[in-house]
Amino acid sequence: MIRLWRWFPRWLRIGLTTIGALIAVAVAIACYGWWYFHPTVQRTDGIVYGHRNGEDLKLDVIKPARPNGLGVALMVSGGWKSEEAGSVPVWMMAPVLRRGYTVFAIYHISQPEATVMEIIEDMHRGVRFIRYHAKEYGIDPDRIGVTGGSAGGHLSLMLATRGGPGSADAEDPINRESSAVQAVAIFYPVTDLLNLGKSTENPGDGGPPKSFVKAFGPDATNMDAWKKIGHDCSPIYHITSEMPPVLIYHGDADTLVPLEQSQWFRDRATEQGREVKIVVHPGGQHGWLTMILDTRKFADWFDKHLR
Repeated sequence: MIRLWRWFPRWLRIGLTTIGALIAVAVAIACYGWWYFHPTVQRTDGIVYGHRNGEDLKLDVIKPARPNGLGVALMVSGGWKSEEAGSVPVWMMAPVLRRGYTVFAIYHISQPEATVMEIIEDMHRGVRFIRYHAKEYGIDPDRIGVTGGSAGGHLSLMLATRGGPGSADAEDPINRESSAVQAVAIFYPVTDLLNLGKSTENPGDGGPPKSFVKAFGPDATNMDAWKKIGHDCSPIYHITSEMPPVLIYHGDADTLVPLEQSQWFRDRATEQGREVKIVVHPGGQHGWLTMILDTRKFADWFDKHLR
């Protein structure tokens, strides 16, 4: 075989060797990528954390092989619609799991079966549940991060701005816990429902997003009532000096939730002396193929602000 190889022209031998090397590198990269995005975890799916409209509210606990004692809550929501418990794939949160964070995927009843206001309440309940069971899950109850995209980003910011102590005299001990979070890393959230700006969802009269009117309940069509609903559900109006640091990745070609939504939020937060960092994805629309790679930066952010 070696003698036969010598009969090939030198240029052909070099070409074949180069091709072989490139194939080997490609295979190695593919194997590494598969390994990286499939970390070893222990997961418990479908834990009931509350109830809404006669249905169970559920979350998944995804624990890495080498936990660091910290937790990150994932808001499983897009268009304020959620999924079935157990549906979040490990690869989606692989960079965070690789750093040792225990991930809590919190699901909710999808709109319009539940209103956005009820969904917000249920996300508070989810964080309170996690904090109440922190010792059982092996995490520090005083250092919990939150993440999500789109509606999940909005819900994350509602926790960041309105999360806080529970009712001290609540009959259910879970409701006595705080729903505050200590760091936020999210994708393209809507922050001001009363000013949808350049969004394709802007009805032009200050009303709710065109495709989501029913998501805010029957009163959303009453403009006087909507002003209060929109205000209560908009993170930008609830920024305080206690808000945790926020990282937002947002595409500059997003027409559903334009970049200005994040910029307005950052500017308002700056006035309050709070940290909001925006990373603009050039040409990014409402989602892009390399988002999973950006999640590595989310892990960096949680390392910086939770450890």
